[in-house]
Amino acid sequence: MRVTLFARYFKKLPDKLGKEETFRCRWGTVYLYVPGPAEAQPACRPPDGSETYYTVTRQICLKPGEQYTLIPDTLHWFQAGPEGAIVSEFSTRSTDDQDVFTDPRIKRAPEVAQA
Repeated sequence: MRVTLFARYFKKLPDKLGKEETFRCRWGTVYLYVPGPAEAQPACRPPDGSETYYTVTRQICLKPGEQYTLIPDTLHWFQAGPEGAIVSEFSTRSTDDQDVFTDPRIKRAPEVAQA
């Protein structure tokens, strides 16, 4: 099983753009998916049962030392290669509460079930 980051973007606030993010591959291979022309033979696929929510298909392959910067409000997801990956993420500001996930099953705040 490969590790996958959920498809998401960061919503604009009335007085601020969403955050800019840079992903830098430290080890392994990571495949980043962003808007644009679809990869003819993608290296990755969304997790089974979640394909509907992974709608961006332009593939960016990052190897150790390579990085890619997303402009604000860019829908994206990524997945580690078969051997795994270590990725650092840098952003203009930490606004995780402004994440917008394409999969409605993803909840930012935990929900506690009543017994």
